[in-house]
Amino acid sequence: MSTKLTLKIDEGVIERAKNYAKMHNTSVSSLVEVYLQKVTNPSRKSRITPLVKSLSGLIDLPNDYDHKKDYSEYLKNKYK
Repeated sequence: MSTKLTLKIDEGVIERAKNYAKMHNTSVSSLVEVYLQKVTNPSRKSRITPLVKSLSGLIDLPNDYDHKKDYSEYLKNKYK
């Protein structure tokens, strides 16, 4: 059973959603419905693999750690 839902969304987002829906031969309503089904389905599998879960929290980094700077330095040294 379908029910009407009113949402307040930024005009730019609505226009991009309409364009995306048109390019994919669907409707904005269908896009929203599919999204809501995915985020509210408790039985859906987690996108985080068991390995990543097991590794999570093993490294204690300082709060001011800049991973982008560190990676940039790594790349500079790699391609010298």
